[in-house]
Amino acid sequence: MRLQRILGLVAALGVITCICAFHTTAAVIIPLEVLGHVNIEQLPTITAQSPSSLIAFPFDESFPMTCEAKGNPEPEFRWMKNGQEFDPFLDPRLMKEENSGTFVIPNNGNLTEYQGTYRCYASNKLGTAISKEIEFIVPHVPKFPKETLDPVVVEEGQPFTLKCDPPKGIPPLQIYWMTISLQHIEQDERVSMGLNGDLYFSHAVEKDSRRDYCCFAAFPRIRTIVQKNAMSVIVQTSTSNAILQRRPSLLTPSSARSETQLVKEEDLKLECIAEGFPTPQVEWVKVGHRLPIKAKLENHGKLLIVPRVEQEDSGKYMCKAKNALGEAVHYFTVTIEEPPEWVSEPESQLSMIGSDVLIKCSASGTPQPTITWRVNGVPLQEAPAANRKVLGDTILLRNAKASDSAVYQCEASNRHRTLLSNANIMIMSKYDNLPPMILTKEGEDYSAVEGKGVMMHCKVFSSPPSTVTWSKDDSSESVEGPRFAVHDNGSLEIYSVEKGDTGQYTCLAKNTEGSSAIDTMLYVKDPTRIVVPPEHLQILIGTTAQLSCLAEYDESFKNDIELLWEKDDMEIALNYTENSRYFVEDGILQIINVSHWDQGVYTCVARTPVDQDTASAWLIVLDVPDAPEYLVLSERKSKSVKLKWNPGDNHNKFIIEYEESQWEPGNWKELLRVPGNHNSAVLKLHGNVDYCFRVSGVNSVGRGPSSEPTERYKPPAAAPDKNPENIKIEGHLAHEMDINWEPLLPIEHNGPGLEYKVSYRRQDLEEDWQEHMVKRHSFVVKNTPTFVPYEIKIQAKNNQGWGPDPKIVTGYSGEDFPSAAPDDVAVEVMNSSVVKVSWTRVHKDKLHGHLGGYRINWWRLRSLVDSKKSHGDKHTLTIPGDRNHAAVPGLTPFSEYSLIVMTFNGRGNGPGSHPVNFKTPEGVPEKNPVFRVTDVQKHTVSLVWAPPLEPNGILTGYLLEYQLINDTEEVGPLQTVDISNPDTTKWTLRDLEPVSKYKLYLRSCTTVGCGLVVSEECTTTLETSDGAPCHLLPLHQIGFVDRKHSIKCPDEKAKACQSHRVLFSSGLASIHGGISTQGWFIGLMCAIALLTLIVLIACFVNRNKGGKYSVKEKEDLHPDVESQGMNDDTFCEYSDNDEKPLKGSQHSLSREIKAGDSGDSLVDYGDEDVQFNEDGSFIGEYAGRKEKRVSAEIKATVQTPA
Repeated sequence: MRLQRILGLVAALGVITCICAFHTTAAVIIPLEVLGHVNIEQLPTITAQSPSSLIAFPFDESFPMTCEAKGNPEPEFRWMKNGQEFDPFLDPRLMKEENSGTFVIPNNGNLTEYQGTYRCYASNKLGTAISKEIEFIVPHVPKFPKETLDPVVVEEGQPFTLKCDPPKGIPPLQIYWMTISLQHIEQDERVSMGLNGDLYFSHAVEKDSRRDYCCFAAFPRIRTIVQKNAMSVIVQTSTSNAILQRRPSLLTPSSARSETQLVKEEDLKLECIAEGFPTPQVEWVKVGHRLPIKAKLENHGKLLIVPRVEQEDSGKYMCKAKNALGEAVHYFTVTIEEPPEWVSEPESQLSMIGSDVLIKCSASGTPQPTITWRVNGVPLQEAPAANRKVLGDTILLRNAKASDSAVYQCEASNRHRTLLSNANIMIMSKYDNLPPMILTKEGEDYSAVEGKGVMMHCKVFSSPPSTVTWSKDDSSESVEGPRFAVHDNGSLEIYSVEKGDTGQYTCLAKNTEGSSAIDTMLYVKDPTRIVVPPEHLQILIGTTAQLSCLAEYDESFKNDIELLWEKDDMEIALNYTENSRYFVEDGILQIINVSHWDQGVYTCVARTPVDQDTASAWLIVLDVPDAPEYLVLSERKSKSVKLKWNPGDNHNKFIIEYEESQWEPGNWKELLRVPGNHNSAVLKLHGNVDYCFRVSGVNSVGRGPSSEPTERYKPPAAAPDKNPENIKIEGHLAHEMDINWEPLLPIEHNGPGLEYKVSYRRQDLEEDWQEHMVKRHSFVVKNTPTFVPYEIKIQAKNNQGWGPDPKIVTGYSGEDFPSAAPDDVAVEVMNSSVVKVSWTRVHKDKLHGHLGGYRINWWRLRSLVDSKKSHGDKHTLTIPGDRNHAAVPGLTPFSEYSLIVMTFNGRGNGPGSHPVNFKTPEGVPEKNPVFRVTDVQKHTVSLVWAPPLEPNGILTGYLLEYQLINDTEEVGPLQTVDISNPDTTKWTLRDLEPVSKYKLYLRSCTTVGCGLVVSEECTTTLETSDGAPCHLLPLHQIGFVDRKHSIKCPDEKAKACQSHRVLFSSGLASIHGGISTQGWFIGLMCAIALLTLIVLIACFVNRNKGGKYSVKEKEDLHPDVESQGMNDDTFCEYSDNDEKPLKGSQHSLSREIKAGDSGDSLVDYGDEDVQFNEDGSFIGEYAGRKEKRVSAEIKATVQTPA
């Protein structure tokens, strides 16, 4: 209805009828949305145009000159070229479009005639809009001029410049210096290219001579590279073979001061290239300020770049080029200018006839922009109007008329840019009032977040103005309260939205002509919150970083929630290709193969259609330090030089290395470590060494790459700085003294002709120094007295002079053998295997050298068991140092020994003392080598054994013990049999329980006590049998049977094992109830046992013809008879792990051996030396072998038990 009424008014008027109530002097703006509902004439508006610069690249097919506009009536188009009328329709080569101002220039001929500046005009009966100026540029192919270039002749050490003078072309321009073979000319501190493309040489060296210096100019936008003719350089070598040093001067800029102007956001580039020798180093400062943080140095410090300059980057800069002889400076005055920017851009207006219209246009910039006004494309002064005045930056139209409708153009320009703005000024007539027209759509839905604000719109146009009210849920009452506000434009704003605010809202607009209303819905949502934010992360370069993010949001947005990641406020694009390094899954951002570019602030954004929450975290990439740059050598002295560098990032300290070209070229060695807060160091140098230096940084991650090496520096030759160290004086022969020292390293020579002066004299006599010059690092003094003190000093010398005064060291001439033996040798018996030996020290005058210590040699004369002497092997105990006693361990009890004591020095042993004989007391016997069960019956068990090989005293008898075990936890009492006859080697136990398992123990005894136990196990039978006994074993066996039933014997007992046979018999281990008690079963088992026995006997007889059985020798000084096992089919069992009575029976054991009374508590020492402390513990060296055990042989036939 609203629209119909408006259209009816329009039809009645036939012209513009959209009116508002207004005061006659006020300009009333009519919303442009009204034009969508009524047919109102419109001024032309440019909607599309070509860029200000259109370049005709040769590889493009065509070049559109765009100009599109809208208006009512439809605009007509015309073009101006270089200020003259240009009609595209007159040129058949141009392609045109209907109802458009656009034409296309095809690339099919000579384009030069189309080059120029174009402007489009779009006009209808109301006015004219104009486009920006469009420059059509037809680039020419840049070329270097054809010219013959004379060779550049320069003396070595002098500066020179190779000019490039590149042709002009479409920027950007890129310049390269290469050879004819397209190899880049190496650039460094001495050789560098300037911003103008010239190649500067700080000083010429011989290697600069070549005939193919070529300058290449590249124009990437037109895909063109051009080459200048090759240039030749001839460097004439100096006749003095030395380059004269000179202070720096600047090759560019040439003057002392210069001014630089550039536009804001451009990159400031200042360069200073200097000549001089040594090569000058360039430093940069900003006068009165610090250099901008974003400033960086390139081209080996000669180029200062400040990217994207701002006004604060303007000011005065200074470069300083310096070397050891002086410095040169240049001052740059930098001015930052700005292109025009709109301060107040003119706006299109719809105003009523009779109102005053203000059109404002102002812009800022440096220099201040010039403002130019046009109306309908014509300069303002060429289209005068009586009611129009220009007041500063404003045009005033007083009492505007319909004829004042026009397009006003404002241009703001300075030397950097021109801004153009078209403002459509429409003057309309007044007619009837209009009812309210609500321009906001009906039924809009709004979503708001609890606790936040919301704005619901109701844009109204009417005449006279309408009153706007809002109500909720069909209520007749308007919404009111401190949280609700209705703005002048009709919008309702609700502050701090609550859940109860959800519902339908109605906007009602009323004026005198009527009313209009629309409905809208408001939904209140839960806020979006990040509950698990990402955490700050430090990570090694090249690894994978993970940042987690978890958010809560309103349930209704489960399909609309977005979880995005930003880096430094820029959204991260996730393409999930194989080359992508960013992946997001379940809120976790993964960054693969982290690099330095990944360092920054990462922000997780949880976004719904109505709100969002963010959380940020730092990602710090850890890496080894960057390589230091711009190494500079200064303060060059004869023995030092100062090294300065620009440090890289993330360093804790620096390592300075050097390389010299004479002795180890290419081998870099560490010279110095410097704290990370330093960027210079004074290096101590050696003379006549051609040095080159480099620096690397170190941090907690590791060591970074090294810098580029410095130029070489060779200090002059000088006298040696030091003398040899680590002087050693030795005497290998009695009348000689060998002097050796650590020679100086080659770089420590400080010059050619290195020699050493060896000086020596006796310390105990007042005599002159004896001096000798040698080139090697050793010297032998002949015909010296034996072991007398000498003073020695060694001084280095080269062709430049002597080294510093040497230090005096003391040494002795050669040693001779000691000439005296220790006296008063005495032996104190400590126990059966250890004695304490004491002696009187040898006087130092008899040592004839440095005391090494004492040695005790001893040997066994005989065993006291029998009187037969058998001289044993000699044993040696070495006691280092000045000692007068020691403990000798490992002796055999009940034996007679002899020993001597001697001293020794570096030359060897002295004479031995008089032999001292002593006897060791009795000890306890060793284990019995054989303990076996030979026959098992119902109530009896027969045993045999062999006496111990080393009784360690007079045997007094044996202790035989046994107890019932029967494979249960409970064991029977321990029964004891005391056998007092030492010649007894067999015994029969009687009154045993039938079918019972017994454990048997045997010890050999002397008056001191009983020795270690051996044990056996056996099970008695059900009935007395005449069959084969449980065991038929050779009584002489001193080997053992391992689990694979092969007989093994130790070396010393091999003879006792080799001449006998072993006979095995199998039988029942135990008999239980059930079938095992039946007669037929017992008979069957006996038959099987008998057959098995016959077969075994036949096999052994066949194998051992001659009556001897050889067992395999085993190198084991202590055979473990307890570990001898039987064949798995044997009748009786043998235990190899139970040498003590079982639980509950220990109390009955008698004649226990006491600690310390056992035989040899130190086991075997072989031929090794052993050390003992003063109290008898090990400090010396013990050597020797135990005497061979006496072999025992027992006949294999079983004796009748006693």
